[in-house]
Amino acid sequence: MTTLQRTDDRGARPVLPTRSRTAAVLRRALWWSVLGLTGGVERRGRLPSGGCVVVANHSSHADTAALLAALDARHTPAIGAAADYWFGSPWRSRICRRLAAGFPVRRGGGGMDDLLSMADELRAGRAVVLFPEGTRGRDGELGSFHRGALVLAERAGVPVVPVGIGGTDRLLPKHGRLRSALVRVVIGEPLPSAVTPEQARDAVAALHARTASEPLRDSATRRRVAAVVTSRWGLPLAFCWAAAEALSWPLMPELLLAAVCAAVPRTAPKMTLGAFAGSLAGGLLALQLAAAGAQLPAPLTTDRMRAEVRHELALEGASAVRHQPWNGIPFKVYGAEAGRAGIPSARWLTASAAARGSRMLTVGAVFAGFGLLMRRHRRRYGRWLALLGGGFTAGLALVVHGWS
Repeated sequence: MTTLQRTDDRGARPVLPTRSRTAAVLRRALWWSVLGLTGGVERRGRLPSGGCVVVANHSSHADTAALLAALDARHTPAIGAAADYWFGSPWRSRICRRLAAGFPVRRGGGGMDDLLSMADELRAGRAVVLFPEGTRGRDGELGSFHRGALVLAERAGVPVVPVGIGGTDRLLPKHGRLRSALVRVVIGEPLPSAVTPEQARDAVAALHARTASEPLRDSATRRRVAAVVTSRWGLPLAFCWAAAEALSWPLMPELLLAAVCAAVPRTAPKMTLGAFAGSLAGGLLALQLAAAGAQLPAPLTTDRMRAEVRHELALEGASAVRHQPWNGIPFKVYGAEAGRAGIPSARWLTASAAARGSRMLTVGAVFAGFGLLMRRHRRRYGRWLALLGGGFTAGLALVVHGWS
């Protein structure tokens, strides 16, 4: 572990080197970002100002990431890890030390000495995190607590802080695969170092129960959007919206994807593919109708847009549609002008699939990621929807004005 520095030559209270705090800041930023991508992390409470022994429930390998993301970096948290597993090979040991601030605790004898070696670190103000159950539990049930963490706290003269962790058993179940889930970390009031294992376990169990009982605050608007998107009408909605936009409808399907993928990130693949298929179908129909002499309404388009598209098609043929994702000209203009220019349907379908697919897949992925990052702020979805609508309106006005 890190060598301690002392405040003076008379053996005063040790302090941790600056590089340890810097490493703790970087680890916290890393795991906060990772958990943000998988559903977010939410914290309640704070650690006391000095050193402390943190005792927490343990149901997943993700518990370590949750604590490193939630605990203050000024405490430079150190995580007790099973020596036989996490330090059984050089590469695993390096990962555990650098990414998780882990230190080895033997489970087959000698573990108490490993714990007591952290006493000076605690006196220097560090938080030592231990899982007193000794192994990951199942079904959210807490096992009995071992005394090691409490003996360490008493030896160092620091309090014991109970912490409840919720959501990690859904995020990364024991022997399961990674899924999306909000993680909650609730930090309790410090307990005296003379606390019994049963009292510490009861405190952690109560905090863990709080993580499950507190409902995630949500927006009524988001719930209504989610109800439609996850129903049997979700996929037809995406298909029909995109097909209508390729024919005449002025609101692009990317607007729909931005709204629904942020509301229900797990539906992003389905809704994106539905909108993609609808856009191709509508574009092909627009081409055929224009080739037959039909002229559909095209609101919010200009003669200059049509002239530019005719020029591009004359120079590049069907591949001219590759400019559409970037120049602001609606897809329906390309479809109609391609029909009037006599572009073959097969070539048009191939070229428009590449252009529309790249843009829609990007939009779906970006806003699904945004929805995951903002999961714990679902109650503000209505504001996000208003901001999205206002931004789209302003952007559309600028595009139309620019092509006028």
